[in-house]
Amino acid sequence: MPRTVIDVSGLPTYAFGSRVTPWWGTFSFCLLEGTGFALGIGGYLYLAVTNKDWARDAIPLNLVWSSLFTLVLVVSALPNFLTRRAAMREDLRPVRLLLLVMSALGLLLIGLRIIEFTALPVRWRDNAYGSFVWLLLGLHGVHVLTDVADTLVLTVLMFTRHGRGKRFSDAEDNAFYWYFVVLSWLPLYAVLYWVPRL
Repeated sequence: MPRTVIDVSGLPTYAFGSRVTPWWGTFSFCLLEGTGFALGIGGYLYLAVTNKDWARDAIPLNLVWSSLFTLVLVVSALPNFLTRRAAMREDLRPVRLLLLVMSALGLLLIGLRIIEFTALPVRWRDNAYGSFVWLLLGLHGVHVLTDVADTLVLTVLMFTRHGRGKRFSDAEDNAFYWYFVVLSWLPLYAVLYWVPRL
């Protein structure tokens, strides 16, 4: 019996966006982690309403470092957008330059988050409020740290012979995840830094 054989050697080995499996993995991860953030915020607000000592324990957090962190994070969305666009065009030079910018911004954000932790007026073991503050800041900090590490590795790869083909798809996927890092911080910032002031 004759077999039908299709020659697929001419098909591309990579693509962008939802046409590739890693994008769906990143999207699923964003949904999963977003749910975790939502549960954390829900727990925080639940205790704020039901814990009679919450108002006394909820010392308003210093706005200086958190606001600077938020400003840099929001500003980083622009070079991130440009990185994604250049990656989809497979334009190596701007991708290299923009990944350097994103790496520098990421390292700055890690530094700001460390300073933010040192400026907290409450320790994680002091009370439930302190535990939630450290938990939510820590969770988001881990997301920043992991994406910055990924960006640094990708930046190095783009300056080697591996900086072609599938690496552009990786850069686009990395930029997609950074949007989640930015957007997930905004409700956390509002809850942690502004709700206690209401």
